[in-house]
Amino acid sequence: MNANLTSLLNKFQQLNELAPAHQEEILLLLKKLQKDIEILEFKLDRTEKVKQTTAVLLEETIEELQQKSKAVEEVNQALRNSLNDLKNTQNQLIQSEKMAALGELTAGIAHEIQNPLNFVNNFSEINQELVTELIEEVDRQNWEEVRLLVKDLFENEEKIMHHGKRAENIVKSMLQHSRKSNGVAEIFDLNQLVDEYFRLAYHGMRAKDKSFQVKMTTKLDDGLTTVIAVRQDIGRVVLNLITNAFHAIAERIRLNEEGYDPHVLVTTKDQGDQVMVEVTDNGSGMSEQTKDKIFQPFYTTKPAGQGTGLGLSISHDIIKAHGGKFEVQSAVGQGTTFSFIIPKNQNKS
Repeated sequence: MNANLTSLLNKFQQLNELAPAHQEEILLLLKKLQKDIEILEFKLDRTEKVKQTTAVLLEETIEELQQKSKAVEEVNQALRNSLNDLKNTQNQLIQSEKMAALGELTAGIAHEIQNPLNFVNNFSEINQELVTELIEEVDRQNWEEVRLLVKDLFENEEKIMHHGKRAENIVKSMLQHSRKSNGVAEIFDLNQLVDEYFRLAYHGMRAKDKSFQVKMTTKLDDGLTTVIAVRQDIGRVVLNLITNAFHAIAERIRLNEEGYDPHVLVTTKDQGDQVMVEVTDNGSGMSEQTKDKIFQPFYTTKPAGQGTGLGLSISHDIIKAHGGKFEVQSAVGQGTTFSFIIPKNQNKS
């Protein structure tokens, strides 16, 4: 279009000299210029309309984005609320799992407490008789006999104290198992804890099934003195593994295999800065597919209503929180070995 205007300007400067043919050429250029101007006006008009449309669309888009942003915030708040609800539900399920395990232990605890109480009662009765004899010998001034009676009384009192402490430890373990963990590491005898829970789990199983029988063996490392860990949590893991071993044994017993000799072995090993606990059974065993899922929350092979599927999941989390690791070996029809390794001193981990 600029070229047309330039050409037109040149022609106008020579207007007086123009021939009719040139005048015709000017007329054509003017018409072309008029057409160019019309096109330009159309483009400008279209551009203005596009601009107005774009402004409307932009305004609508901003409003839509604001609405979506509000909706996203509402969804986020709903998700936060759901997360809090899930955490509360998880805590309730964990507590339910603990109380279910405690319920299984009730009979075992009663049985274990009864034994030391029997000793305490028996030695107390003997001491009453010894005190009566002591008074008589004092009256007779038979000092040699008095010395022997006092010695017997002292030895009996030591036995009463020993069995009283044993009952106290069992009750303490029960209370620790039932209450919420404070997560504080403490010094305790791991061998004693393992041995204690081994017996409690067995008597708890027997309370549900009087016919249940199993050979129980321990190989507790004498070199292992104490560990520093969250006693309640480690006790829960040990109890869960032993209880699972008993259930696997019971499952295989129901198959009535000829020559089957049920056996559970619990082992502790001092590994320097670490300690290992291992529970081995010759129960029903697990397939590879089951083994891949056992640490998933809510996964259970037990019949409906007989397990939450949280035991191994929680145990796995506990050992992980202690900086340790879980290992499992199993074969269908042969048995299972669960083991975990944790640092011996949690205050250094």
